[in-house]
Parts: sequence; structure tokens; C-alpha cells
Amino acid sequence: MNTSRLVRRLLPYAWRRRAALVVVAAAMLTTVGLSALTPWPMKVIVDNALGGKPLPPWLADVFAALPGPESREALLWWATGTTAIVFILGWAAGLALAWAGVRFGERMAYDVAGDLFAHLQLLSLRYHSRNAIGSSIRRITTDSGCVATMVQDAMLPAAVALVSVVTMFSIMWALDPVLTLVAITIVPLMIFTMRRFSSPMLERSYDQQLAEGEMYETIEQTLTGLPVVQAFGREDAGDKRFGDNTEQILGATIAMTWAQFKFKLLIGVATALGTAAVFWLGASHSLSGALTTGTLLVFLAYLGSLYGPLEEMSYSSSTITEAAGSARRVVEVLDAPAEVADAPDAIALEEVRGQVTYEHVGFGYERERPVLEDVSFEVHPGQVLAIVGATGAGKSTLVSLLPRFFDPDAGRVLLDGHDLRSLRVKTVRDNVSLVLQESFLFPFSIGENIAYGRPEASSEEIEAAARAANAHEFISALPEGYDTVVGERGATLSGGERQRVAIARALLKDAPILILDEPTSALDAETEGMLLEALDRLMAGRTTLVIAHRLSTIRGADQIVVLEHGHVIEAGSHQELIEHDGTYARMHGIQFGTGKEAPAGGPSPPHAREGSLT
Repeated sequence: MNTSRLVRRLLPYAWRRRAALVVVAAAMLTTVGLSALTPWPMKVIVDNALGGKPLPPWLADVFAALPGPESREALLWWATGTTAIVFILGWAAGLALAWAGVRFGERMAYDVAGDLFAHLQLLSLRYHSRNAIGSSIRRITTDSGCVATMVQDAMLPAAVALVSVVTMFSIMWALDPVLTLVAITIVPLMIFTMRRFSSPMLERSYDQQLAEGEMYETIEQTLTGLPVVQAFGREDAGDKRFGDNTEQILGATIAMTWAQFKFKLLIGVATALGTAAVFWLGASHSLSGALTTGTLLVFLAYLGSLYGPLEEMSYSSSTITEAAGSARRVVEVLDAPAEVADAPDAIALEEVRGQVTYEHVGFGYERERPVLEDVSFEVHPGQVLAIVGATGAGKSTLVSLLPRFFDPDAGRVLLDGHDLRSLRVKTVRDNVSLVLQESFLFPFSIGENIAYGRPEASSEEIEAAARAANAHEFISALPEGYDTVVGERGATLSGGERQRVAIARALLKDAPILILDEPTSALDAETEGMLLEALDRLMAGRTTLVIAHRLSTIRGADQIVVLEHGHVIEAGSHQELIEHDGTYARMHGIQFGTGKEAPAGGPSPPHAREGSLT
């Protein structure tokens, strides 16, 4: 992805803030105009006030109209005062530029950050499984500033510098064409330097951003898993990994700085050669009488005003290239396809009954490594389907297809006879509630966590959901009741309390389809017993898909599906599977010490492989 494409991709963010852009551009152009005026009072002082030469006719008329005597001393005072006025105006223009620039640049950066955050929320879990959270955080918080660097710090100054170059060139040409031609002979060398170093600086910049992204990943992963780090005494390993990250960043930064140094060195050499040539030839013209001393001083002042913008334009190329590494990381996210998105003709279901059908479903986080293969079953409205199997069999992946966290690579999932991909994502997710093994709570109040799926719910509805989830008693005992703010990830609550809040959240959402992903497996028997009653209330009248390792919790399921390596190897009711004496019966026997254990491995009878339930 080259720099020009990155610039074109991000330029619309400048147009979005066009009012601020106009203010910044106007302030920059004002500074150019004032720069063009700055040398002339000096010429009047040297040639006319001190040298005694007559003023040009137009300037003599202006001086005659001013109050006071028409003496050389008065001319000196007026020229000095004009210099001060131009300086004050330039200072005011610079202040206005700084104020407008901050507003313009920050707004653009936050626009990009907002779009990144919004798009990351829309990307499927397949994308997030491949990209670390720390790297995504850095893209939002740091890389998003690349647009301000490109537009405000590079492109706008380059555009204004171009105007300044044209202005200065025109004035210098009028003063001495030969000197002007000598002055611009350095331009080809500048262009060559920009072309020579553009690509290496882009690569070094991208390497630097990648290295910093890896450091963010290390920080996020270590702090998230801090209990494990401390429990196993791996603080030193974390320190070493962080040290390795900083060494990579340092190496990338040094490589980037070295490329910039060589670029700026060549630009500086070109400018020095051009300045030396103009000094020598200008002095020769002054000695021959072709130029006055004041005119030579004005020309040399304009030479600085010419080379400054030329260098600015050269450095703008360097600045854009530096920012291109971050821009590339930003565009990678903005252009990442939302694998789960509404089709152009997607429809919204007004009423969902809860009929769920999987037809020959296949899926893999990586296409060449399927997690699910040819999975088929059907759940009627109000039924409970239990999914069992060894760890890694694909159970959680299977139920994740229902709320469209992913879309299947093969086959289809249907809701009330409609392929989920033909329905609006909001329709699907509004009608599915989840209670997970590790329920995630936000660092909000408990009431806000319960109402997360229905933020408009009243306090009475929130309390009713909590009562049904057997959570009202412990919530009422908290210092601020439902207004108590829980810690990060709900760390200030016990596991059972978090689960009851999660059940209350699902109850309040009141969706016709429910997914329970091992909601009690991490709890002790006593706490599990407290939750089962709440779960029974939650499941009543809803189509439920429940994943369970504890088979005691699913004996009453209408249907049970046994997964093994992504395949449905058995399906039926609890009694049917016990009588079948296959994998489920073996699992049951291991847990309860009853029943005949089926031999490990080996094929199941053909009828036990049927995956379609009615």
C-alpha cells in the first residue's frame, strides 16, 4: 500500500472538518503575505534613510501623506515602526494558526479514532481472534493521529509553501533574474532526494509502529493475566518480554532516524550550495553596481523565504512518509471487510418464534483448518438442546454462529426458516440472549449491567429481573445497592454473584432464544444449586442451546448433541443416548460411576452419527 493511496484514503477526514480547514489555511496564507512584506522596511532603512537614495515615486507619495516632517530621521522612524507592526501581525497570525491548528488536528484525529472504534466493533470475532487487543488499542489511541500529521503538519504546510515559493520567486525574479535562476538550481537535487528516501522511510516507519504495537500487546496481556503471572512467579519473564519489545522499538526508531538524517543532510547540502552561489554572485552584482546594497539584502532575505518553503515541501514528504506507517495500520482496519454484515436485501423479522436449524454447517477460524464439519440439527420453539463433548470439540464455536458472531463457511443456520445471512444482524442479536461461563461485567453500576441489553428499562423492571435471578438479596446488601459500581470485569463480585447478574441481564432482555455456555461449570455445587432455579426461570418458554460438562444439568433437555472434533457423532434424548451405550453413555458413566463405559476411540454405529433431530 503506497503513500499516495494512504493519503487519498484519509483526506476525506480533512474535508469533514472543512470549516476549521479554511481557518487554518487562511492563517497560513496570512503568514506568507507578512513574510513577503518583512524585508522591505529594511531596504528603505539601508538605501533611503541611511544611504540617502530617493524613494520610489509611489512610496514617496505614501511617505508625504504621513503626519510629521519629510526628513531622513522621520523615514527611519516610520520604517522601524512598520517593521514592528509587521512583526506583531505575524505573531498574531501565528497565534491564530496555532489555535486553529489544534482544533483542526485534534478533531480529525478523534474522527479517525471514532471510526476505528466503531468499525472494530463491527468486525467479526474471527478478525479479533487474529489481532491482539493491545495492537487494536494502539491503532485507536495513537495511530489515529496520523491524519493530523499528514494534513496539518505536512500537506497544508506544503501547499502554503508552494504559494510562498511562487510569491518569493516572482519577487526575486523582478529583483534579479540571474540570481533567481541560480537559486532554484537546487530543486532537482531536492526532488531526487525525496524520491530516493521516500520508500525506505515508509518501511522504517511501519516497522516502528509494528514494534510499538507489540509492546502494547505485551502490556495488555500481562496486566490482564496478572493473577497467573504472579501465581507462577513469571514477573521476570514479563520484564524480559517488555525489554525485548523496547529493544525492537529502539532499533526501528534508530533505523528511521538514520534514514531521516541522510535525507535532511542532502537537503541541507543542497540549500548550502545554493546559498553560497547566490552570496558570491550577488556580491559581484553589488560591486558592479547592478544591485544596491539594500536590494541585495532584500534578495538574500527572500532567498531564505524561498529555501525555507522548499525545505518545508521536502520535509513534508518526509513527514507524510513517517506518518504513513501509522496510516497503513489505520487503513488496514478501516478497509477490513466486516465479514458479518447486513446483506443489501436483508429483512427484519417482526416476531421470532425460536425455530433454530443448522444445515450441514462447516466453519474454521482459518479456512484450511475447519473446527466444525457437516453439522446438522433442529430445535423447535421452546425446546432445550444440550451440546456436550470434550474440550476443543467445537461447542462454543457452534453456538457462536447463532448470534452471528461468525458466519458459516459451508451450509447455513436458519431462524424460523430464514437463513441468518438474509436477516438484519440487529434482528438476530436482539432475539438472542447469552449467559457465558465467565460472564463479563462492565465497570458500571450493577443496575446498568443488568439493563445493558435494555438500557431503557425502569428500575422496577431491573429489580424484578434481579429477583428472578436470585440476585436481589446480595445486591441489596451492597453499600449502594443497585447503584454500586463493580470493579473491572466484575472483580469485586464473586463468581456466583457475577453469574446471577448475568442471568438477570438475560432475563431483562427477554429474548426468545437463549444460549448458555457452561454457566455453572466454574462454580461449586452449593452455588450451582442456587443458580439452577434462576436458570430454570430463564429457560422457561425459550428455545435454549446449552453447553454443559456437568451432565446432571442437562438430563431434562429435549435433545442432546454430542460433538467430537467438530462432527455430530450422537444425537437423541438422555435416555436414548444412555441406551445407545456410546460416547454419551461413557461420559455419563465416568461422571456418575454408573453405566457401561464405551471403549475409547473406534467408530460409532451408523445410526448414532445422525445429526438431524426432529
